[in-house]
Amino acid sequence: QKVTCSESSQAKKSQHSEEAIFYMNCRAAYLMVLKSSLENIKSKEQLSLVLQQAGRNPSQRTVNKYWTSQTTTLNFDDFCTILKKEKPATKPELLEAFGKIDPDNTGYILHDELHKILTTRGEKMTWDEVSAIIEQADFNCGGKLDYKKFCDSYLTTSEQCCKTAREKLEVDSRLRQQQFGNQPETSSEGITPPVSKPSPRIPRKTDPKLGPAKGDSRTPSRPSSAQSCKVSTTVSVGAGSSRSTKLIEPDTMKEWQCAQSKGCFYLEEGGEIISHKYRLHLPQRSTVCVTIKPLNLRQVEGKSCHWLSVDTALYILKEHETQENLQLVGFTEQQNKEVFGWKGELASGIYWLLPFTTGCRLKKVKTQVTGEAKLVYRGEDGELVLTKEFRAALLDIFETIDLDGNGLLSLEEYNFFELRTSGEKCDEEAWAVCKENFDMKKNELTRQGFMDLNLMEANDREGDPSDLWVTLLSLGYNKALEMTEACPFVIDIYAEKCKPRIKAMYLEAGSWQLNRAICKSVVNKGEAKVMDGCENIIIYTYKAGRRITSVIENKSDNKVIIHVNNEPSKNCLSNRGLTVFAVEVAPKSTMVSQHVMPLNEQEEWLYSCVHSLL
Repeated sequence: QKVTCSESSQAKKSQHSEEAIFYMNCRAAYLMVLKSSLENIKSKEQLSLVLQQAGRNPSQRTVNKYWTSQTTTLNFDDFCTILKKEKPATKPELLEAFGKIDPDNTGYILHDELHKILTTRGEKMTWDEVSAIIEQADFNCGGKLDYKKFCDSYLTTSEQCCKTAREKLEVDSRLRQQQFGNQPETSSEGITPPVSKPSPRIPRKTDPKLGPAKGDSRTPSRPSSAQSCKVSTTVSVGAGSSRSTKLIEPDTMKEWQCAQSKGCFYLEEGGEIISHKYRLHLPQRSTVCVTIKPLNLRQVEGKSCHWLSVDTALYILKEHETQENLQLVGFTEQQNKEVFGWKGELASGIYWLLPFTTGCRLKKVKTQVTGEAKLVYRGEDGELVLTKEFRAALLDIFETIDLDGNGLLSLEEYNFFELRTSGEKCDEEAWAVCKENFDMKKNELTRQGFMDLNLMEANDREGDPSDLWVTLLSLGYNKALEMTEACPFVIDIYAEKCKPRIKAMYLEAGSWQLNRAICKSVVNKGEAKVMDGCENIIIYTYKAGRRITSVIENKSDNKVIIHVNNEPSKNCLSNRGLTVFAVEVAPKSTMVSQHVMPLNEQEEWLYSCVHSLL
């Protein structure tokens, strides 16, 4: 009896494991073609593509079987159902099919015979399609097709499609964070249902073979739990109240010793945000006040200052023996307009300051730029000259990368600029060459030297601004010379009893330490709600200033998929960019569900979200 129970348990585990792998492969293939598994397949061509990414090679007959004249869309569950029915071809099956036209079992088929069969029988191929097959040198020689090699190549290609899709799912940070609801490249709109995408609840026409759409009585393809497992959270915020003054600075703070450093959030092509990371040294115990805010660069008339509305935060972590062993001390939750701050007592030692922005305001925005700004022109003497607009942008860039604010660029500061724009560092020897050719003071590059350096780059390309645009775009500028995909900021550290020292150490994406610190801060200070019907799932919600963050804790031994619905929210902006999405939470772990901010701070906003277990 015990052996039977054990075998039954092992069989169930194996079945669950196989099912998990199947759905992972389904998601990987689906997300190679579509932005989100909540997005529907809208054409035969898309259906064929996602099937190919899943290692299938569907014939037109197969596609027509699932996409009939009545079909308008197929969803992710439909796709999973199709994959269960359409098994990938195996080598024995392929060899058996070829064997029917090679009765002597030679292992070869003459090209003329292959042309004749494939263009006249079954689902007929065109002459060009057959020619494309026989032109492959790997499995063709002497006017014959080596169909055993062809089968090997076919299966290898199919497996490579699946492998590529899985690797992208594992490597791509956006897909990894949001495997069901990917962040689209939109817009300044808030949490409102996209007009072009039907809600999952809206009935739609579909293939009757896959089950009726009305009432949606199909058995879901994804593993599911009871629909009653959910948590509802509502937070109502009055107009402008999120910017009320909470950060109180002591009257004596003007006498405290201060350290300052600038930095910048840069938006990557894939939506990831990178920024500087800082090391803070306190020689003795002291009361400390830490603030962060967007850097207020000079404002050119007619140019937008998008970055000034970007939210900023700073997490303070204490180093214990090693850089890997960091403990959260506090974060800048107090607010005075655009300034976020933290005040408390810190022991002597090494701390790490990790800047953070939610991505609600700093995101890819499709804006139409009319005309490309001119960067250089030739003067009356024929020499290249930087335009007034480009010089203004370069001055802003200099102000941003001059981290210590002394009006000069050290080699370390310049290398952060080089790493961002070219991916390489400038060594001591190259810096010495700069010293010979450009204006420097105390081995640091001046503003004029920085201008001349960019002018030299233009001269090297005989006025072609291509390389200059590469630099500008990597620093968050658009073709109108507006900074739309970056947010410079400034950090101030005030200490009552000692001189604090701050130094920028890295320029990189948010680390696991930062993610852990965010989760821990929300778990420690947020409102906790246990999911109805599932005591192992807890949703934490915390409001800090004008930002609301929700965190999911999964105490169970199994991975869970949480469906998140923001549809009832009003005047809200989510970093996810979607009204409805889903996230996977690993066993015994916590992860950020979303960050939400008001779309218009001058109006009341309502955060109303339902987390439910899929």
